[in-house]
Amino acid sequence: MSVLGPRRKASAGRLALALVTGLILLFLVAPIAVVFPLSLSSGELLVLPTPGYSLRWYTDFFTSSRWLDATWNSFVVGIATMVLATLLGTLAAFGIFLGRFRGKALLLAVLSLPMVTPVIVTAIAMYFALSMVGLGSSLTGLVLSHTVLAVPFVLLTVLASLQNFDQNLLRAAASLGANPVVSFRRVVLPLIAPGVATGALFAFATSFDELIVALFIASPGQFTLPRQMYAGLREFLSPTIAAAAVLLILFSVLLLAVNEFIRQRAAARGAAPGEPTP
Repeated sequence: MSVLGPRRKASAGRLALALVTGLILLFLVAPIAVVFPLSLSSGELLVLPTPGYSLRWYTDFFTSSRWLDATWNSFVVGIATMVLATLLGTLAAFGIFLGRFRGKALLLAVLSLPMVTPVIVTAIAMYFALSMVGLGSSLTGLVLSHTVLAVPFVLLTVLASLQNFDQNLLRAAASLGANPVVSFRRVVLPLIAPGVATGALFAFATSFDELIVALFIASPGQFTLPRQMYAGLREFLSPTIAAAAVLLILFSVLLLAVNEFIRQRAAARGAAPGEPTP
């Protein structure tokens, strides 16, 4: 009896934990799940229960120039932001990692400010700054603004990857005649590539999903997908918005799957011979 008692208590505790975890997950996922039947509605309005089911709103999304142009703009801005943010964030992380100077922690905090500053504050600041140099109301200005928001994600992700980097490898490369650029490209980059790739995905997702800065910086005719969805909610309230939301959700899941694949590959490469891969 003395053995069965603790086992039953442990089993009951695990069951209670699983129940609470399931309820929390249901609470978090339920609002997202509601969008799926709305996107398949055959009616003209966003109402539940739906009067019927149809793919007409997905057809409208893929045949409407308004939605397709907004999606194209989001991909253009997102990819450009990803490239710039990955380049700047990776180089900044490497410089901070190797640097030996006072104020290093302060510099890292300053570079991370866009993550904690309210986006509306950043949007207003970027609006006035870009207007002064003639880049307001342009996709170039929007890319630069999104880059400011995305760089901290790349910076912190790459810094985390660099924590396991052995600086003796750089000294060995230098002793063999490699200059700093070759050392970084041939020695450092392959070892921190998973962190760089993860940071790039975060940068792209940050740009692709951003709305507030786009409202301030983009011109009236330059709609990104989130801005088009916002305008649709204000003006049309069409179920096409639900279809676009479902596509965004599926795209986000795809990005998470890619990130997990990169993490698993990195873990497999880092495992010692004969050691089981986690």
